[in-house]
Amino acid sequence: MLRNVAIIGDGAIARYVRAKLPALNIAEIATIVRSGKEATGATPLRISDLNNLPSRPDLVIDCGGHQALATHGPVALALGIDVTTVSLGALADRKIAQSLHDAATAGGARLHLASGAIGGLDALRSAAVGTISEVSYTGRKPPKGWRGSPAEAAIDLDAITAPTPHFNGTAREAALAYPKNANVAAAVALAGVGFDDTQVCLIADPTVTENIHDIAVKGAFGAFHFQIAGEGLPDNPRSSALAAMSIVAALTEMQKQIGF
Repeated sequence: MLRNVAIIGDGAIARYVRAKLPALNIAEIATIVRSGKEATGATPLRISDLNNLPSRPDLVIDCGGHQALATHGPVALALGIDVTTVSLGALADRKIAQSLHDAATAGGARLHLASGAIGGLDALRSAAVGTISEVSYTGRKPPKGWRGSPAEAAIDLDAITAPTPHFNGTAREAALAYPKNANVAAAVALAGVGFDDTQVCLIADPTVTENIHDIAVKGAFGAFHFQIAGEGLPDNPRSSALAAMSIVAALTEMQKQIGF
């Protein structure tokens, strides 16, 4: 049974997950924050190093993004503590992926991948048992959703009046170039044909107000296409509500599997 967890990050997704823990009878014993943000008298404790945990949690939940997973994930796994993350794009970096793998092997722990801001991956995983000839992901966001990303250098986000692509490439390239925007592309890649064979197109679209995710797959099974229009969290519209919900869903499933 999951009784205690530590959460990496303190943003909108972390706050959403934290608010849902009491209903699952799970307590947060520590929040992992950036150096300089520690608070030893806080409840839960705020620390910047997992080696300083007051006690061993049953699970570490990563809500902090790619760099946070790269920094804290290997520490937790090497300590023998399982980690759940929605920062799937970080695995496109071969060094990070290898570091996590080596730590998990050394500590006898597991890295659990939450589905994040996308669904329907069960169908894609099933299709991957056979032969898949094509997997494509198209991500559309309003122009403001691409601020702070390489899109700003590729197109004029303030001037466009129609849907405008600013990236075409593989899921690996997308995840590495857009660490805050391409976790969905990474989730699709990991469920299907991998980072280098999944094609990605990213579009700034002034005609939409939601984040639109389109996945198209063809293979020996036939073909399917689905779309998800995602809303942001009230605390931070740039953080996916479904990504936060996917972590809570993963925790709920873990409790069921161990007889909660």
